[in-house]
Amino acid sequence: MKKVEAIIKPFKLDEVKRALNEIGIQGITVFEVNGFGRQKGHTEWYRGTESVVDFIPKVKLEIIVSDEIVGKVVKTIEQAAKTGRVGDGKIFVSPVEDVLRIRTGEKGEDAI
Repeated sequence: MKKVEAIIKPFKLDEVKRALNEIGIQGITVFEVNGFGRQKGHTEWYRGTESVVDFIPKVKLEIIVSDEIVGKVVKTIEQAAKTGRVGDGKIFVSPVEDVLRIRTGEKGEDAI
């Protein structure tokens, strides 16, 4: 099993969620996060005062999937989240040792 973590632009969340639903992904955890990469923040003016916004709002998705479909999930997120502009985000894939569904006690891939 693998954990797919994707950090994307907030306005792309619905599009990514819809695309993942179409390939059969049923469970996603979503976090509102702030950060920066190459964008390095930006400067804003508010009531005549300049301020630097160091952290940019993003959305982080976490999805646990079987090894067989991880490539399809990553490609789906990439295509749905892409705008072609700086700040589109990143996708991380890492191994998952085990999963336990609390309600039923199911383990491993049966729990996802």
